[in-house]
Amino acid sequence: MKCPFCGSTDTQVIDSRVNEEGDSIRRRRRCAGCDKRFTTYEVAELRMPQVVKQNGSRADFDRQKIRISFMRALNKRPVSTELVDSAIQHIEQKALSLGEREITSRQIGEMVMNELRKLDKVAYIRYASVYRSFQDVDDFRDVIRDL
Repeated sequence: MKCPFCGSTDTQVIDSRVNEEGDSIRRRRRCAGCDKRFTTYEVAELRMPQVVKQNGSRADFDRQKIRISFMRALNKRPVSTELVDSAIQHIEQKALSLGEREITSRQIGEMVMNELRKLDKVAYIRYASVYRSFQDVDDFRDVIRDL
């Protein structure tokens, strides 16, 4: 680690502590060159997978797009923001746990549908009707029967 005061690369860790949440490490360091002390933090860097769209293009994973999908499906439905945030976080964790560098938009859509199914049946049907491009009343009937 390079000293922020003199630029020397000869530094020593003199103390390490894990924070209360357990997701980062605080390290006190001492520079051998100028004898000054400084603190560094070590955290895990998690990279969300790239989203491969149906047309083959790639885009960054966008939490806001998922939120918009939820809000459209849940319009005028009695579901709290906390539950929506929890569902979105669950989708992000699932995407990370796949361990892949890329994920298809179809996989994300299925995850959204699964979370909506748990939150609100009407919102689930709304989302499914657009996502699966329902053509007639029979498509709605089939989904309702499955619920």
